Amino acid sequence: MLKVATHTEIITDSMTLADMILQSEQYHQYKSTKKALQMDFTAEEMIWEFNKLKDKFEEVQRFGKYHPDYATLSKEVREMKRKLDLYDPIASFKKAEKQLEELLNEISLMIAHAVSDKIKVPTGNPFFDSMSCGGGGGCGAGGSCGCK
Repeated sequence: MLKVATHTEIITDSMTLADMILQSEQYHQYKSTKKALQMDFTAEEMIWEFNKLKDKFEEVQRFGKYHPDYATLSKEVREMKRKLDLYDPIASFKKAEKQLEELLNEISLMIAHAVSDKIKVPTGNPFFDSMSCGGGGGCGAGGSCGCK
């Protein structure tokens, strides 16, 4: 005979799962890279500079490519973004953040599909998103879930 879980049992088990996530390698890597990034003066300075450039570009962007500074600021923003992406503490943090997100996406999918394979779980990952609505064509494609 199947035992029906109470609301309290479900919440308790959810808290246990959350504790397990907090003990995961992905979470510990995320926390350590985040702390290292927060303590990195160079990264902080680079992020501040990037945000300043981005704000300038957003003002210029209102006028589009016809603004005299559009091309220059666009290039500066792209170059600064690349510099940020290649700076090791930032790259390490982004990698750890992505790995933690992937773990959480997998868990979300497993929970949703344990209830029903028709439940949509947006993950931002095309591989998982295509599986999140009935396993196949995915949502919006009129796949096996029938959504259009």
